[in-house]
Amino acid sequence: MSQPPEIEIRRADPTCPSVAPLIEGNQSHGAAETVAQSDHTFGAAELSRKDVRFYAAYQTGTSVQESPLGCGAIKTLSDGTAEVKSVFVSEAARGQGLARRVMDHLASEARNQGFHALVLETGSALCPGYDAARALYERLGYRYCAPFEGYSEDPLSVFMHLPLKTTSA
Repeated sequence: MSQPPEIEIRRADPTCPSVAPLIEGNQSHGAAETVAQSDHTFGAAELSRKDVRFYAAYQTGTSVQESPLGCGAIKTLSDGTAEVKSVFVSEAARGQGLARRVMDHLASEARNQGFHALVLETGSALCPGYDAARALYERLGYRYCAPFEGYSEDPLSVFMHLPLKTTSA
């Protein structure tokens, strides 16, 4: 693994042209790996909803015009949890631990915003293009769970849950 760049992860506008390649890359990956009814990737419109917070990862020390290297979002659910959405890293930035950094950032943001857990849906073992993602989520402490708000059983999907420990003041 190469030396990771200095990264700043911050709120971003999912309709901004500089993040379009990440969102489109995520959608293309989902479309290539599963069937349409099992593809739950978000586009810019869904990522712009009021109940979604979108973040992008930028390499520090570069021009403001620089394109982000990765992205991710959290969507508010009615039970006090947040759903991880649209985690994607550009091809050029892979292998540097950026997906883990984005996931850690999303967990920190969710914890700071008062959510008690994170949940996510990703492709099952029947979708080999999601093997690395599932392995990362497992390393981060996510555990498999039943479908949650808005989902039902699907052989092409797995569902995962991570309790968020609150920090005492």
